[in-house]
Amino acid sequence: MAGQGTPATALLTRRKVAHTTHPYDVSPDAPNYGALVAAALGVPPERVFKSLVTEVDGGLTVAVVPVTGELDLKALAAAVGGKRAVLADRAVAERTTGYVRGGISPLGQRRALPTVVDASALDHPTVYVSAGRRGLQVQLAPADLVTLTGAVSAPIAAG
Repeated sequence: MAGQGTPATALLTRRKVAHTTHPYDVSPDAPNYGALVAAALGVPPERVFKSLVTEVDGGLTVAVVPVTGELDLKALAAAVGGKRAVLADRAVAERTTGYVRGGISPLGQRRALPTVVDASALDHPTVYVSAGRRGLQVQLAPADLVTLTGAVSAPIAAG
C-alpha cells in the first residue's frame, strides 16, 4: 500500500509486529466519529480505540480507550499515580505526538509518552487504533500495542 506509511506503521514493520492497515472515509468532524469509523471498517465499535492526549499533574499521558465510551479522568490519574487529569490542549497534543487530531496514534509518536490502555482492549484478539493519519486504522494484537507503547493497562473507560 504505497503512500500509506506513517511513523506508526513504520514502527510496526521495523519491529516485525503482525498488523493490518484499514483505510476508511469518515469526516473527522462528524458526530459519533468513532462509531462511524467502526461501521466503515465493519467491526464492533468496542474493538476500535481512540488515543487521547491528556495532562496528568502537568505531564502528558496518552489514554487509549474504546470509541464507545468516554475517558474516566480520575481513573486515568490513578493508573499513573497522579492526582488530576485533564485533556491536553489540541495544539500541544499535535505538536508533541507529531500527529493531527483524528489521526493521533499511540504508536510511533514524535516523543514517547506514558500510555495507559483501557483494560477492555485485552478482551479482544485484535484491536484497531489510528495508524497515524486520518482515514487509516491499524489492527493489531492488544498485547503488541501494550508492549510497543510501554503502556500500563487499567480500567480507564467510563460509560
